[in-house]
Amino acid sequence: MTISRREFSKMSALGLAAHTFSSLPLVGQSPAKKIGYCVIGLGRIADHHMRGIAQGSTSTVTGLVSGHRDKAEKIAAQYGVPKESIYGYEDMDRIRENKAIDAVIVCLPNSMHAEYTIRSAKAGKHVLCEKPMAVSVAECEQMIAACKAADVKLMIAYRMHFEPYTLKTIEMIRSGALGSVQAIDSANGFNIAKGEWRTQRALAGGGPLMDVGIYCLNATRYLTGEEPVAFTAVATSNKNDERFIDIEENLSWTMRFPSGTVASCSTTYGAQMPSYAKVFGSNGWLEFDNFNYEGQHLTASFRKDRNGPATKIDEASTLHDPSQFVDQVDHFSKCILQNQRPSTPGEEGLRDIRYIESIYKAAGLNLG
Repeated sequence: MTISRREFSKMSALGLAAHTFSSLPLVGQSPAKKIGYCVIGLGRIADHHMRGIAQGSTSTVTGLVSGHRDKAEKIAAQYGVPKESIYGYEDMDRIRENKAIDAVIVCLPNSMHAEYTIRSAKAGKHVLCEKPMAVSVAECEQMIAACKAADVKLMIAYRMHFEPYTLKTIEMIRSGALGSVQAIDSANGFNIAKGEWRTQRALAGGGPLMDVGIYCLNATRYLTGEEPVAFTAVATSNKNDERFIDIEENLSWTMRFPSGTVASCSTTYGAQMPSYAKVFGSNGWLEFDNFNYEGQHLTASFRKDRNGPATKIDEASTLHDPSQFVDQVDHFSKCILQNQRPSTPGEEGLRDIRYIESIYKAAGLNLG
């Protein structure tokens, strides 16, 4: 499934260890060296990335790719990008000649991730690609192969891997504070507006699982430290609602992990659904809220001794958007400068797409 950026513009008119590594000093590099990023696609998510770059210490915006020149020029003036470093989708391959651009951030609809990642790799630029990585396993594999062939790094933008309370949650589970993990309950969803590109299968590849449900899927993996081995799923849609003619409205699924942990997850585009992950262990429980850009909250209660006093945690983050994007881009920039492998490489995105295919299959749906 492919769709051109021009067609997209017309349609739009209508309608964990990474945190530790990111704090390390640069080795063999000048402190003044910053990685220059070209942002491809100037929608809402691009704004978060660019503000993150501006607030970080390792990066700078040095190029823009957009189908709307006027919009691009306004953003270029805001971030000090020369007008000659503004490109259209047809001629973006010219970024090869721009020495101020070291890497790109792909902020396009899901079905365009593969094309623009591959084109950027062929232009010799490192790639930070928004999630989901692509709309099929085959596209993910092509993206990984293209970046390897060009000897550039590929990272998928799983920003929660850099969020402090997420990291604390992982640390608590790994330390054995909760005992053996028996079950995980997770949800994420919202009431999508009419006319959003995400309701069009040709652009999104699927429904809410590809957008917000993937947070639940990825969280079960980094919380358990395991890969799921079995899936069940149910999908429903109100076909009288024009938003869900092309995609599913609701999707719930379960996964079994090798240790015996069972995860139950739900996602929707039809209701305002709280986003969270609850973990139940033999010694207690914890709850992480939420997967959004700020406002994380961690609560927990557990006992080292069944008859002993309970340890209770109730902490809320005071960090504000775009802090997660700052940590994410700083990590990738330092990986480039130090020639290190990103903590969320293309292979991480590929795994999630494999599991999404399994979930859709279990629900009687097709991805892409």
